Amino acid sequence: MIFKKRKKDVSKNPFYDERDTLVLYLRCDKCGEVFMSHIRKMTELFADYQNNRYVLNKEYIGSQCPNRIQVRAVFKPNYRLESFEISGGTFITREEYEESFEKGR
Repeated sequence: MIFKKRKKDVSKNPFYDERDTLVLYLRCDKCGEVFMSHIRKMTELFADYQNNRYVLNKEYIGSQCPNRIQVRAVFKPNYRLESFEISGGTFITREEYEESFEKGR
């Protein structure tokens, strides 16, 4: 029996947890350029000691247009996602990124 892997639902959690890093895939709303970002848990997440959580604020600018993609996320102390938002772009799955990259987008 062959099991097909279920596609990740990026509307619930766009981050791929890979040990010490979180991997994020996104697409620019303006030009369609795709991005892959590796976020190091120990250095790129800011500790919010007052609220007992980690905060991520990232901004991406592609090579095809000057559009800014802003990503903000909040994580619990165990790095579980609490909330996230994006402006100027959309989250995509790893498979969508690989397809776009193969097409030369």
